[in-house]
Amino acid sequence: MTKKPFVLACSVLVFVGGFVVGNIVRAQSDSKRVFELRTYTAPEGKLGDLDKRFRDHTMRIFKKHGMENVGYWHPQDAPDSANTLIYIISHKSRDAAKASWAAFQADPDWQRVSTESQVNGRIVSKVVSVFMDPTDYSPIK
Repeated sequence: MTKKPFVLACSVLVFVGGFVVGNIVRAQSDSKRVFELRTYTAPEGKLGDLDKRFRDHTMRIFKKHGMENVGYWHPQDAPDSANTLIYIISHKSRDAAKASWAAFQADPDWQRVSTESQVNGRIVSKVVSVFMDPTDYSPIK
């Protein structure tokens, strides 16, 4: 065997191997678990209604659509303690989050719950969402 075909074959093998490994690494980074921190502000007097909707329905529907409920909080200090719900959910990936939210929004059960919970007016006036990656030293991954 001459050296030229051998070198060419090795070069092709290295190129293809690099391409495959690159796609595997990219797929792994795209499928990395992500956390979503969400902060909801409720109109005056509506925080209890928002809590009830999450307690009785939203958490269950999140789970149905692949969103993991991590934790839910109210701030301790006024004025936010009277109108703010902060929670964290996790998703298998950023793409999974996008798909889960689309399925959640289209879910007839969610649409019914949303409509029924707002019969006396909107219970959310502002939503802030932040996607987060855990640090390498975070106890939660």
